[in-house]
Amino acid sequence: MISLKNVSKEYKKHDKVIDNLNLNINDGEIFGFLGPNGAGKTTTIKMMTGILEVDEGDIFIDDKSIIKNPLEAKRRIGLVSDNPDVFLKLKGIEYLNFIADVYDVSTEDRVRRVKELSEKFEIIDVLNNKIESYSHGMRQKILIIGALLHNPKNWILDEPMTGLDPKASFELKKLMREHANKNNTVFFSTHILEVAEKLCDKIGIIDKGKLLFVGTYEEMKSKLKENKSLEELFMEIIKND
Repeated sequence: MISLKNVSKEYKKHDKVIDNLNLNINDGEIFGFLGPNGAGKTTTIKMMTGILEVDEGDIFIDDKSIIKNPLEAKRRIGLVSDNPDVFLKLKGIEYLNFIADVYDVSTEDRVRRVKELSEKFEIIDVLNNKIESYSHGMRQKILIIGALLHNPKNWILDEPMTGLDPKASFELKKLMREHANKNNTVFFSTHILEVAEKLCDKIGIIDKGKLLFVGTYEEMKSKLKENKSLEELFMEIIKND
């Protein structure tokens, strides 16, 4: 479970990019975090994972505060960031072993997980190549494998399907559902509203740092009294903000 309690963030004095955000993502749930560019999605994710400091409030990962117990909280997270261009001079397998070392994944488990995931995402043949030689989609795949390597309870994914081919995107969505069905948590941001409509158990819409809606797609249709696609309802909520 992930909980954000009265969370705010300022980049400049009196200029809140996240304004008193309260949000609960429950175990067994795929939660889609939606909003236009600059709405505060990535800033929120960076605070959830301890990359950015929280100015006000607190964030809890399975009841562990990201402020007071950052290492304990981070051990419970698998993060796919919005930038796949990391550790480019490492070979794919070197990057994965580095991540496995950070999270104390045993030799037996890492060998099994690397094989399983790299075959699923079809990059097992390039693990001995440097990441700088990978295409954007392949870099995205290696980040996803690294995030899932230690089998974390809470997945936090920032635009995880960007650059993925259709098969890899299908496999990731399948993994997300399987993970949630095991009473784990999946939190992901996306601009692909059709994916969110079909995949998410709950949806949150943020704009200008404020949460405009939280609930199911059916609750959104009921609230707006319109039987429209998520894309159409999203545009209506943003327009009326």
